[in-house]
Amino acid sequence: MPTFNQKCRNIKIKKFRKKSRARLISRLKAPMKRGVVRKLRIMKPKKPNSAQRKIAKVKLRSGKFVNCYIPGLGHNLRDFSAVFFRGNGPKDLNGIQYHCIRGQLDFSWEERDGIKRTNKLTRRGIPKEDNRDKF
Repeated sequence: MPTFNQKCRNIKIKKFRKKSRARLISRLKAPMKRGVVRKLRIMKPKKPNSAQRKIAKVKLRSGKFVNCYIPGLGHNLRDFSAVFFRGNGPKDLNGIQYHCIRGQLDFSWEERDGIKRTNKLTRRGIPKEDNRDKF
């Protein structure tokens, strides 16, 4: 007959997992949710990348807080501005599982002027045709 300690050795103890916040949108069956910005901050990405990514702490109507990534160059978000956000955040930021949506509510679509993508043959502010003649 087994002893008490031998019996206790085989008992499986249930471990309760913490539910992730990323499932919040899928659980409510909503493609996007609305919230109010409470705090703005800057994060650095994981090892191979280096930058300063902008993050907003957003409060939902249910009272929960989520961290959202602010895409694009520049933004006009302040405290207590309303934003829409969707799931699937950037892969190089730990714990950021949501993306703010530009052009909705207080989050404007316009980005900073004067900063454009360049290739090796162009300088900022000079059209390509003029640039090729000078080189």
